[in-house]
Amino acid sequence: MRAADDVLMMPVKPALETPAAKEKLDGSVSFYFGDTPHPEVLENYGEFVSNKKTNAFAKSDAETCQHVALSNFIEFQERARSLGGNAVINITSYFRRNEVKDDAHYECHVGFLMSGVALKGEVVKLAE
Repeated sequence: MRAADDVLMMPVKPALETPAAKEKLDGSVSFYFGDTPHPEVLENYGEFVSNKKTNAFAKSDAETCQHVALSNFIEFQERARSLGGNAVINITSYFRRNEVKDDAHYECHVGFLMSGVALKGEVVKLAE
């Protein structure tokens, strides 16, 4: 039996490389976690939060965390495109407004029935 809410630090890269990610993320928006270096910011469209949950019942932690993280990336991609941005920078985990900065991992909260990932980042237009 699992605790009501386990907190896992999951690697970002596998979540961005799933078949679903390759289908849903078209490459028009880049994602930079934590203090990961990026090209010069030409325009900053503001800071945004994406908070998604998914059904975790009978799924592995990795599967459910990657799925819910992808939902956040899709929302960031749509937001960036709608504003004219091409990247989301300074991405941090932001579950229950608790900021966790990591260049290669995100925080995933896994329960018996639901998993959740909340991310905060700045939508920007970067130099090519």
